[in-house]
Amino acid sequence: YEISACLVGSEMCIRDRYQRRVRGINQNTYRMNKAALLLLLAVVGILSEPLYTEMYVTSYGYDDNDPPSAQIAYPKNAGYPTLHNLATETKGMYDDPITFASDKEELRIGIRIYVPFLRKYFIMEDDCAECDSDWESRRKYHVDLWMGPQSASNSNDLNNCEDKITRSSAQVIISPPSNLPVDTTPLFTNNQCTARIYPEDLD
Repeated sequence: YEISACLVGSEMCIRDRYQRRVRGINQNTYRMNKAALLLLLAVVGILSEPLYTEMYVTSYGYDDNDPPSAQIAYPKNAGYPTLHNLATETKGMYDDPITFASDKEELRIGIRIYVPFLRKYFIMEDDCAECDSDWESRRKYHVDLWMGPQSASNSNDLNNCEDKITRSSAQVIISPPSNLPVDTTPLFTNNQCTARIYPEDLD
């Protein structure tokens, strides 16, 4: 297989081989397949450049975690390449990202993402059953963003805030640069939804 002959980790080599193999096919098919390949490279950590893609974005907190808690599937103290031992809503900066959950086959454990409509960074530290199902059955990209404290809140208030930031399709940046704008306002605090919504265009 041609890709295996390339230097491991060489993004340009993989791209060049891929482009030669798809000559003569329908250009729409080429663009879709190329996008899928680049996303795969970002997921496994070969692609160093940020990747912009559309994802289903949901949110969860202590009350609707399973079981209700701040436990996460991939805590740092278990040897995973993550930052927290419990689900954590930080200020959402690059060096201090918020916990998110997904399917580990979709987005590798410890990878960072940036969500433009929230102006925040997140890190993959937890599993999400619905994300697993979406990925396994339809290859649908789905991230579940943690919000709120590491203790119980008013469930109705939390659910309403989760609904506020849910998007059936929103731009997400995988392996983002560290200098994107950040709003440090909490998403949910003291049973109040304080999430701010922004246009996805960063210009």
